[in-house]
Amino acid sequence: MGRVLAPYGVRGWISVQPLTEALDGLLGYACWWLGQGCDWQQRRLLEGRVHRNALVARIDGLGDRNEAAALRGWQIAVPRSKLPPPPAGQYYWTDLVGLWVENCQGEDLGKVAEIFSTGANDVVVVRGERERLIPLIEPVLVKVELERSRLVVDWGADY
Repeated sequence: MGRVLAPYGVRGWISVQPLTEALDGLLGYACWWLGQGCDWQQRRLLEGRVHRNALVARIDGLGDRNEAAALRGWQIAVPRSKLPPPPAGQYYWTDLVGLWVENCQGEDLGKVAEIFSTGANDVVVVRGERERLIPLIEPVLVKVELERSRLVVDWGADY
């Protein structure tokens, strides 16, 4: 849901790039999981605020700039159980990663490897016999079938 950019100041604050829809979305969670690879730690959010196009936050256990700098590049997550259910017809990106992608002709295009936003729309990266970038927009996205681990798209295999 975010990434630690750098230390902020000299008292252990961090600058955070939020990956939430609302810039201040992460500030609504009392505990964050910070980590990289297999190393994750739960930390309590003590205070935070929006600063320009990022967040600045003070989290439990960081007392100076060097401690904050050690977290540069670490990911920030919150437990799935703490997230509100998405509205009908909307999905968390994490629910779509790993789904098989099939076009309307029944051709297998590969699996959703990642999703990113371009500003205009979200794009799924599909890896199969080759990599495809498919926009997550109507009418391209035909159907999401979480129970079948499948995404159906109106996208030619030769695109």
